[in-house]
Amino acid sequence: MEALRAGVAGIGKMGQYHVGVLSEMRDIKLTHIADVNEDRCREISNRYGLTAVSDYKEMFGKVDVAVVAVPTALHYPVTKDFLQAGVHVLLEKPCATNLEHARELFDLAEKNKLILHIGHVERFNGAVQELHKLVHEPIFVECKRMGPFNQRIKDDGVVLDIMIHDIDILLNLMQSKVVGINVMGTSVFTNRDDLVNVQMEFENGCMANIIASRASQNKIRTLSVTQKESYILLDYTDQEIYVHRQTSSEHQLTKDALRYKQESLIERIFVHKDNPLKLELQHFLDCVQNGTPRNVAVDNELYSLEIALDIVGAFKKQRNGK
Repeated sequence: MEALRAGVAGIGKMGQYHVGVLSEMRDIKLTHIADVNEDRCREISNRYGLTAVSDYKEMFGKVDVAVVAVPTALHYPVTKDFLQAGVHVLLEKPCATNLEHARELFDLAEKNKLILHIGHVERFNGAVQELHKLVHEPIFVECKRMGPFNQRIKDDGVVLDIMIHDIDILLNLMQSKVVGINVMGTSVFTNRDDLVNVQMEFENGCMANIIASRASQNKIRTLSVTQKESYILLDYTDQEIYVHRQTSSEHQLTKDALRYKQESLIERIFVHKDNPLKLELQHFLDCVQNGTPRNVAVDNELYSLEIALDIVGAFKKQRNGK
């Protein structure tokens, strides 16, 4: 079997990560990159021995698969062009800024018998995959994804930039519909959503709290799950999971102070650690070459985007006082 020819459209930070990983993978030959920034494109192409073009349409007929990592506003038109040209696409999240555009892209991929995957890289974090084995009857889930502001990200607010990861993981973990959403947020560095706190209620009775911030000087990437018999803590950065069981607490009052004591059995779960981006690209290529089933159904892809867009809409109403 001949190696698939691959191209990357958009050579920003995420696009460069894709170039680095693709260049080291077997059974695929990275041949083209495209970016309107010709100097950056030329620099990357020289480093990896690739063909650099300023217009992604010059890749048509020369690549079998493409990674689309252009700014979010261009996700829909660029991906649509690739699909119409018969190219399989891995599209960085979010799929689109409009639910109808997202549906159209998936319909077009199906019509043309092409693979369209959305780049939710956290799905391939080893700790997230282990989490699905541990969560059975969640009562409360809390997600925190916080860090400092980066001037590079100015096209998206924090919901579509980073919170969408937690929305996607949460919905796939719950396998239950959202029945209530409460949104609070503020703009700090931009006129968009820079810090957002979302409370969710699910049909199965579980509650969730999601905090996403790009106004925090400490970088935090965690998810915790409260169940009747356990408390599970996942750290995305370290790909670690800790399970607390049989917790007990007591307090001791002395003449000098009131002291609290807590005891629990803490289990550290073994997590096979690998590069999540490499695993994501491998899965995408397996679907293209071998017909491997996608890891998340199209309806679930669309539902994650729908909830994210609902949150953005609620933030805008709150900000405008409507």
